[in-house]
Amino acid sequence: MILEPFAPFVASAFQIKFATRPWEKRGAHALRRAVFCEEQGIFEGDDLDAIDETAIPIVAISLFGVAADAVVGTVRIHERQAGLWVGSRLAVAVNYRRVGMLGGSLIKLAVSSAHARGCVRFLADVQSQNVLLFRRMHWRTVEEVVLHGRPHHRMEADLSFYPPFVDAETGFHSLARKAA
Repeated sequence: MILEPFAPFVASAFQIKFATRPWEKRGAHALRRAVFCEEQGIFEGDDLDAIDETAIPIVAISLFGVAADAVVGTVRIHERQAGLWVGSRLAVAVNYRRVGMLGGSLIKLAVSSAHARGCVRFLADVQSQNVLLFRRMHWRTVEEVVLHGRPHHRMEADLSFYPPFVDAETGFHSLARKAA
């Protein structure tokens, strides 16, 4: 009898929240390392930097029923100066990129939670291949730059589309828009 290979489990429900537990922070770091070091080769060995000392990590956690399963998406935010917040290191696990909403959900919580903390301007340096996603989410290009040898767009969020969200430690649940 020949058995056909089956696709790995891909959750259809997620919790988008601040990483508050040690396993969530470890999962965010591991995912960043997998995406930015191993997959893209942007950093050698690790992508940690001085920003991580003050940044707030945000995670997308896959849910198996109602139980947390794994960190499948992450981004970090930090306040560069009073009122100016920056998002960086947006990453989604390979098996979850076709889900169609994880990156957007992470961006939504990043900007809305910063907005609740006094953000008056929110910026991010976005790899060129991701610019369309950000434009669809009401961001505009401020300038084009080269970072780590790759083209990026420095982009700014239109805060009027991101109402303040104060309960970021708990976050919100999100459902997949399409099958993975």
